[in-house]
Amino acid sequence: MTHNLRCIVLAMIIAALIIPGAAQAKTFKIGVTVIVSHPALEADQQGFEKAIAEAGLEAEYDYQNAQGDMANATTIAQKFKNDDLDLVHAIATPTSQAAVKVIKNKPIVYSSVTDPVDAGLVKTMGPSGTNVTGISDAWPIERQIELYHQMLPSAKKWGTVYNAGDANSVKSISWTRDAMKKFGLELIEVTISNSAEVYTGAQTLVGRVDAIYITSDNTVVSALESVVKVANNKKIPLFGGDTTTVEKGMIAAYGLNYFQVGYSAGKKAVLVLKGQAPGTVPSGLTENLSLWINLKAAMDQKVTVPEKFVKMAEKVFR
Repeated sequence: MTHNLRCIVLAMIIAALIIPGAAQAKTFKIGVTVIVSHPALEADQQGFEKAIAEAGLEAEYDYQNAQGDMANATTIAQKFKNDDLDLVHAIATPTSQAAVKVIKNKPIVYSSVTDPVDAGLVKTMGPSGTNVTGISDAWPIERQIELYHQMLPSAKKWGTVYNAGDANSVKSISWTRDAMKKFGLELIEVTISNSAEVYTGAQTLVGRVDAIYITSDNTVVSALESVVKVANNKKIPLFGGDTTTVEKGMIAAYGLNYFQVGYSAGKKAVLVLKGQAPGTVPSGLTENLSLWINLKAAMDQKVTVPEKFVKMAEKVFR
């Protein structure tokens, strides 16, 4: 090979190394496990993917839905443990618990978990020292109840439906009891175990409550149309804290933007995919709150929303 030809070949090799796009970028493989389908958790995953894409990372996602069944969540975790994945995104408390229990050989980033410490995912909201990090979606329940009480001061007895087998929901209900008590309100609770029981559970509240408040319970939110049907038919005001459910028939929700929850989790995943150990990435909280109001739902449930709250709202459905 002549000297000139060697120089040309060497120049081509160097160009291939330094020209952007000349070499194939790594495509990360991410397993996604979610407990059930509903708008908030879908928004969470969308936000997560947005953060990954904005960081310039290529990713392929393996989506798995436990369909509200903890046994399925464990099966999914076992699958991900054995699969060739770079990271697992666990959405909601039950699927996160299953993932953390089973998967020790891959990074886990959880999101939409109310109390990660109480759920046993991490020992502290600081760096875990393990393969786990993520984002909590702890709701401002006391602030929610205070706002709804101001919107509907005549309602003294509030009802709720939740899955007593969901640690996330049990914690939320505990906080709700405390908030109701603080404002001199009574909370009437109905427990269910699956989405098929949601309609009957909501019917149980008829004649016993002045209004209904739905927490972050994944089982109930996945069958929210059942609660809305009862609320509309019986003219019971319906409130929640998940803004993505307002359009479906709640009068109002003052809470989190779940796209932002997932986006924040995605930013932590980016750190891990770029080489930082997950145990050195502290868990975090989502603090961006907004008020959404559905005036059509208010009309259906025979409630007049004071204008000052309509003006406060970030989004209003009419």
